[in-house]
Amino acid sequence: QVQVVESGGGLVQAGGSLRLSCAASKSIFSINAMGWYRQAPGEQRDLVARITSSGSTNYADSVKGRFTISRDNAKNTVYLQMNSLKPDDTAVYYCNVESYAMGTIKTYWGQGTQDAVPS
Repeated sequence: QVQVVESGGGLVQAGGSLRLSCAASKSIFSINAMGWYRQAPGEQRDLVARITSSGSTNYADSVKGRFTISRDNAKNTVYLQMNSLKPDDTAVYYCNVESYAMGTIKTYWGQGTQDAVPS
């Protein structure tokens, strides 16, 4: 059974930190990239950060210098360390897992975790 499970969200004051974790089940083979997206109320879902199996990363401009993405390939786990949080970071954060095998790309999503930074 394919599962992508996030944890670590919550309520934090502005300037504080949160660390999100996402574990993908071992039944997902040939994981290429793992990443985090977020969706605020009434907004579209946007990329926050992404990391490939080789460790290449890219970030949304709004989080550069504050957020750090990392992964443990052996555990199929990706992390998002969020520092200096702002009210604009309030959103539901979704983990995304992309696998690539035999010419086919498959994408899996977690259920989302709510992060709130009161203004």
